[in-house]
Amino acid sequence: MAVAAAAAAGPVFWRRLLGLLPGRPGLAALLGRLSDRLGRNRDRQRRRSPWLLLAPLLSPAVPQVTSPPCCLCPEGVHRFQWIRNLVPEFGVSSSHVRVLSSPAEFFELMKGQIRVAKRRVVMASLYLGTGPLEQELVDCLEGTLEKSLQAKFPSNLKVSILLDFTRGSRGRKNSRTMLLPLLQRFPEQVRVSLFHTPHLRGLLRLLIPERFNETIGLQHIKVYLFDNSVILSGANLSDSYFTNRQDRYVFLQDCVEIADFFTELVDAVGDVSLQLQGDDTVQVVDGMVHPYKGDRAEYCKAANKRVMDVINSARTRQQMLHAQTFHGNSLLTQEDAAAAGDRRPAPDTWIYPLIQMKPFEIQIDEMVTETLLTEAERGAKIYLTTGYFNLTQAYMDLVLGTRAEYQILLASPEVNGFFGAKGVAGAIPAAYVHIERQFYSEVCSLGQQERVQLQEYWRRGWTFHAKGARAALPEVRGGVLCHLRAAESPGEAVGEDGDSTDQELLLRTDRSSFLPFPPEGWQQSLSPFMGSGCMGSPGLRQGQLQPPHQAELQFEWLGIDGVAAWPHCPGQQHIRFCGTRVNIIVPQPG
Repeated sequence: MAVAAAAAAGPVFWRRLLGLLPGRPGLAALLGRLSDRLGRNRDRQRRRSPWLLLAPLLSPAVPQVTSPPCCLCPEGVHRFQWIRNLVPEFGVSSSHVRVLSSPAEFFELMKGQIRVAKRRVVMASLYLGTGPLEQELVDCLEGTLEKSLQAKFPSNLKVSILLDFTRGSRGRKNSRTMLLPLLQRFPEQVRVSLFHTPHLRGLLRLLIPERFNETIGLQHIKVYLFDNSVILSGANLSDSYFTNRQDRYVFLQDCVEIADFFTELVDAVGDVSLQLQGDDTVQVVDGMVHPYKGDRAEYCKAANKRVMDVINSARTRQQMLHAQTFHGNSLLTQEDAAAAGDRRPAPDTWIYPLIQMKPFEIQIDEMVTETLLTEAERGAKIYLTTGYFNLTQAYMDLVLGTRAEYQILLASPEVNGFFGAKGVAGAIPAAYVHIERQFYSEVCSLGQQERVQLQEYWRRGWTFHAKGARAALPEVRGGVLCHLRAAESPGEAVGEDGDSTDQELLLRTDRSSFLPFPPEGWQQSLSPFMGSGCMGSPGLRQGQLQPPHQAELQFEWLGIDGVAAWPHCPGQQHIRFCGTRVNIIVPQPG
């Protein structure tokens, strides 16, 4: 507790620690980053003023729409047409989008999808754990590969796995050793790529020890793809993410265009990564610059071209498809399309994959997120959730400077992944609490505590890893935007907390899919309850971040953004709010 209290006291604590660690450059770098963040937050508090309300006027303009509007396009599409000029836009039916509710469901679905895969399995994650549950997942892959060879008509099943090099190589038993048997037994069908950040090189690479070298940059894409179905999440392939580490997961079923795009994206990042061999060595793809031995500028330029070729090619294909669907001379009705053999339901949900790879100068997610927050007007309601509250300067100004209402869900210190860790790492949750308090103080100093509200997630025995945003916009009646993040924090997403490669997902729904609710649609998991709620329920700490009251809260996570608020009442209730079903159990008197 003394360490945590000292961490909360401010940057002086961290700087003193730096002086005691001359031989630990990696740990010093991590502490230095936290110290700089705390110091910047303290300086911001001195600079804040009501002039922040002008922030939207000073922000970059919204990218211009290049294609003319069309009255045949679904309502609200023009409002976000500029995003289609940056990334591919995929139209799907909401009946093909399913929000998973728990880590166990995520794990079981992955195993089930692996068992029935016939053509491809693509898995991108930070790392693969080394426990029995992870081995069970590897065994599923092995069984499916074996079955594909023994079938009467052998299938051409390919398995592609993309992990981070530094995280996947940590320890003697690691992600690499877990996957070596697959590589050795099925060398023609299995590919394991290990992304290595170009910034970890030379003397720095030799000096920084394991774990701390991961602060320089990571592969952070989380995609789990099986034939034509995709699970997009922030969860890694590790036992806690299968049991008691709460994340969010969206299952896109039978969405071939989206599956093709993410297959190509993972292949592109894999091509600029190191290839794991059966003898546990690594090699670069023929003709590719080495990520840490070759010229950094040349490598980053080649990687940028490889990834942007995938994005631009998919964007062009989808624009042509959009033109044929909504701008063609002869438009088919749903009945005509069914008669012609196209039995897919009409799209009412649009998906935009947002890519952020700052080492390669690809910052699409940063551009789109800042623009959306800039355009948030009075009447808009934005729900943010993060396990690591660490707003960048730009995001801080936008939240405090716009007129939209914000409800921000944070991880309480007890559900932070570093809570209870040994050594200095155990003080990291206290550092995040310090940042939260500084931010809330600024909110109060501007008199905006009614517009910007903070809450904390807590669940006994669990940790919290969900990241994302949801926006209810008045100009798109009944519509909603959901922004699913893989980055740990906004700071990481834009590269201030280390240069990572990330994928984000933006979903936009048409109002027609909300009125009425399709019984099988994903909107049932994203409840329309976006009205007012009462703050201060048991187990959620507000701006003062006080300890929770004596009450047991059981959350069944069903969505993107998390618990926002609900009226306090005695007894037991089931309330849906912002995609979360909350079971509140309050002890009765006597």
